[in-house]
Amino acid sequence: MTDEEKLLEKLRKIEALHAGAATDGERDAAKSALGRMKKRIAEYKTIDPPIEYQFSLGNKWSVRLMTALLRRYDIKPYRRYRQRRTTLMAVISPSFVEEKLWPEFQALDKTLEEHIDAIACRIIAAAIFDGDEEVQEIRAIR
Repeated sequence: MTDEEKLLEKLRKIEALHAGAATDGERDAAKSALGRMKKRIAEYKTIDPPIEYQFSLGNKWSVRLMTALLRRYDIKPYRRYRQRRTTLMAVISPSFVEEKLWPEFQALDKTLEEHIDAIACRIIAAAIFDGDEEVQEIRAIR
């Protein structure tokens, strides 16, 4: 299994965990749960009216991940004129963000960041310099 396949499997497991799946049968059921989740989003709109959310994310990978999550739930992400490329806007119910979207994003983003960091460290060590010590911290420049 390649590193990419391992990452995909890990991301699927995290997604299944957030969907409440523990076994293969439950994972299959989780796929059909996506349709139910979309219906729940519609219910959230009546119970908890959507507001405009601004997501300020740290890097382009996090933006891509959040964009994919929003689109999966039929929520259209956008950016206002002159906003940073790491900012996403969406009109969404606050309770959906707090209960489902944000916890799922954080778990997936952490896994993705760890994987990308490991790849970058290996490439830098192999191609440039194999030393992972932190830089020295000094109090003042003389």
